[in-house]
Amino acid sequence: MATLAPVGKQKNLSLHALGVICGLTAGVWLGAAEAPTKLVNAGFSPFAISLCMVAGVFTARWTFPTLLKGTTYVFADLADKKHLIVWALLAGALWAVANTLTVFAIRDVGLAVAFPMWNANSLIGLLWGRVLFNELKGASAGNITKVVLGGVAIVIAAVMLGFSTIHGGAIGQHAFRGIIAALGASLMWGTMYVPYRKAYLSGMNPLSFVTAFTVGELGTVLALTLALDGGIHSSAFQLLHMPGVLFWLFLGGFVWVIGDLFQQFAAKYLGIGRGIPLSNTNQLWGLAWGALVFGELATADHQHILLVLGGSLFMILGALAISTAVASAKEHTSTNEAVLRECDRYGLDYNRTILAQAGDEFSGRDEKRRWWDYAIVLAATAVFVILGVRAVVPPLAMNLRWVAILGIILAASLVAGGFSLYRRTRFS
Repeated sequence: MATLAPVGKQKNLSLHALGVICGLTAGVWLGAAEAPTKLVNAGFSPFAISLCMVAGVFTARWTFPTLLKGTTYVFADLADKKHLIVWALLAGALWAVANTLTVFAIRDVGLAVAFPMWNANSLIGLLWGRVLFNELKGASAGNITKVVLGGVAIVIAAVMLGFSTIHGGAIGQHAFRGIIAALGASLMWGTMYVPYRKAYLSGMNPLSFVTAFTVGELGTVLALTLALDGGIHSSAFQLLHMPGVLFWLFLGGFVWVIGDLFQQFAAKYLGIGRGIPLSNTNQLWGLAWGALVFGELATADHQHILLVLGGSLFMILGALAISTAVASAKEHTSTNEAVLRECDRYGLDYNRTILAQAGDEFSGRDEKRRWWDYAIVLAATAVFVILGVRAVVPPLAMNLRWVAILGIILAASLVAGGFSLYRRTRFS
């Protein structure tokens, strides 16, 4: 049996900081992902919107691994850990089921009530992380308090921010059914992080994992649309003939992909107990787009404004608490024990896995770009360009000044997160 490898203190701090940057960057981009969908005309089913957005996700998802590592690298990584492919497909399927449950939750109780409920997935992820992967085992009382209370604070903040968007509207008559759907989505999304953690404890690169994840995601969403939204008569197939509208859904998928990739790296370097709550700060950014760009709080009274301010403060404090909960040597030993267990179970080399899990890529992995890599990138770019040229902006009031400001924040976070990942791990 392999012996547990020590981890240097300076490296731990560096990886922790990297994970925090990735988690917060994920929140910025995931929060912005819903903004393009607001530009889509009403009248299409949520299944149709979801399927077309996931089609954009699928298109964008293949380009980033190809650009950053190349398909030869990605498929070699997948072939080296074949047992994780089914876990990645399962994670994609869980995402699709959760996303479908949100359709019913939004319909029955509204987005403002449902969103905070399914954002409790971070607490479910925290539970799975502790039970299955030794997360927080050996942590100091102070760190446990920071992580747990920080996660709870972010959920409370999500509730406050969610209710701040309700302005006199009544919850639907099927409220109980909607609440059950929202909680079901939370359970599915919280459980989805189990395959994430298994993959990264085994040393798989997040870029490889999401490539297989996307196949399960798109396949399941397509199957659910065909089964529950009128089959081939679904309005999703009508949207395919409306490139002016389709562009915004593809753009939303593109933005979501960037956010999710950073979330994957956060889960790798911080664990799901720390990384997912940080990425769940997306609701704060989603509210910023809704309020500042689309004027969703223009008619809000003082009570709702106080909810916004209080929720924002709670979310910032929760993120700050988690960000400062640097794992101790004992906690890293517990994590290494989880890595050793995965290596013994699947016949992996422990020392190579530890290096890969810590972002130090093992040698011999070909990252040379082939002609088909460039073809994939060009094809994906062509899809967005063709749809973008034909895009039609609906007559929807927007504050372009805030679009520019939030766009600059998006770009700055991407540069900071991307540069940090490249400098520390070369996107490993």
